[in-house]
Amino acid sequence: MTASRLYQTVAAHLLKMIESGDYPPGARLPGERELAERLGVSRVTIREAEIALEAQGWLSIRIGSGVYVRAREDSPIALPDVSAFEVTAARAVIESEAAALAASRISDAEIAELQSLIETMGKEDNEALGEEADRDFHLAIARISGNPVVAHCIRMIWRMRNELPRVQNVYARVCAHDAASRADEHDAIFEALRMRDPQRAREAMRNHFARLFESMLEATESDAVEEVRRRTQQHRERFLATTRI
Repeated sequence: MTASRLYQTVAAHLLKMIESGDYPPGARLPGERELAERLGVSRVTIREAEIALEAQGWLSIRIGSGVYVRAREDSPIALPDVSAFEVTAARAVIESEAAALAASRISDAEIAELQSLIETMGKEDNEALGEEADRDFHLAIARISGNPVVAHCIRMIWRMRNELPRVQNVYARVCAHDAASRADEHDAIFEALRMRDPQRAREAMRNHFARLFESMLEATESDAVEEVRRRTQQHRERFLATTRI
């Protein structure tokens, strides 16, 4: 079972315990170590599962305190109706600052974590694994920033990127054709973080989204041209059919 499926399985197991009443609203979940031993997984897997449930509105992760079950009425999970351009513009602002914050406090262990994700993204034999590593790379930077509000905002933006159909479709189309550019951009972000250079990290992340935004514009323009051609052909066929009557 892949790491992605494993944390999803653990998240589903935790959610079942919450829904069954084992952990009612306001209750504090057992610590990572205890849950890891109980479920037979790593603490990292527990942490990823809890982050996923927090993004869905089930949990509240309080730094230095623990992980608590949230009351559902206080946990709005509906996503706004936004475009891929709006999501990308927000990412450019928030994730660029997250990268700058992360560069100022990143540890050697966290550098090693990001390097491992970069290496996974570079593997051409597993596209799905590379996409997961891409997401984990950005979410790791959000976490390393040290600001839970920034990290939460970025997790929610990634939900929009992956769960809103029209946003997901644009990203899927663009990302399928720019793997080389993305690899270079992620390398530049990583190198800035490794050098612990906040300004360089901010600019590298901003450049990443600027190029992505331009690719989206090109894809949208191409779609518009194709739509005009399709309608023109329909009109032509309709006209020809009429003249044959």
